[in-house]
Amino acid sequence: MLVALAAMIAVGLRTFVAQAFSIPSASMFPQLEVGDRVVVSKLAYDLHDPNRGDIVVFDCPPATGCADRDGQRTLLSRGLQWVLESVGLRQPSAEEYIKRVVGLPGETVEGRDGEIYVDGQRLVEPYLTPPVVTSNFEPVTLDDGELWVMGDNRANSSDSRIFGPIDTGTVVGRATLRVWPPTRTAFL
Repeated sequence: MLVALAAMIAVGLRTFVAQAFSIPSASMFPQLEVGDRVVVSKLAYDLHDPNRGDIVVFDCPPATGCADRDGQRTLLSRGLQWVLESVGLRQPSAEEYIKRVVGLPGETVEGRDGEIYVDGQRLVEPYLTPPVVTSNFEPVTLDDGELWVMGDNRANSSDSRIFGPIDTGTVVGRATLRVWPPTRTAFL
């Protein structure tokens, strides 16, 4: 009975409040390293819209092809995976990405001369470490409900330059705290 209650509480917290997320790639290096664990607040964007600079977790964009694999799994296997992830017995799937918000709805984002420009103004990005350079890309104007997201490790990141803007409805939550490893615990 106690185990069932604990499992229900864990599932409820993961579904509605917060979720642990393991960093699967070096795309957010040095802020987040492979194997780091972060806590993702699922309530953050119930209180306010995403802000530039936020680190967000979002569902895998359809343009990458990973969303197609979900349809190949049965409802039972997806449900079982969800329960096991909720109680911490299974690593979360790679069907979610983690990136930094660079462009907001209605803005025009462009990569030019190694820098990001938003609405024609160079974006100051203090979280990047030299010698990070952003590849050039044509101006993209974001519609309502769209975000432009990029990894901090620009040379090693599959981000909006590859799959385009993301829909705000696909955002799972905001990464708020790095909890693992203990020597690198920090608010994000």
